[in-house]
Amino acid sequence: MKIYVTDLKGKEHALEALEGWRVMEIIREHGLPIKAECGGACACATCHVYVDEAWVNKLSAKREDEEAMLDEAFDLQDNSRLSCQIIMDEELDGFKVKLVSSG
Repeated sequence: MKIYVTDLKGKEHALEALEGWRVMEIIREHGLPIKAECGGACACATCHVYVDEAWVNKLSAKREDEEAMLDEAFDLQDNSRLSCQIIMDEELDGFKVKLVSSG
């Protein structure tokens, strides 16, 4: 499986993805610049990403704690998500996100 991540300079990276891993973990393991300060506990917004419009409706709805953390994020958009709350599975093969500057 692969995910496609556009970095802050606009370059797209094709990353190998493992089922059951958080998208944030995949991005971090491949060395892309994502802070992810809380390590996936949904206690910060430093793994904020923009989900490609083609994938927005294929994700499960945001939980209340994710909504609360996103309220703390910079440059919030309708397609904003915390990448620690997106768990990789076969249905997300080809998933596309864009990294967001954390301020």
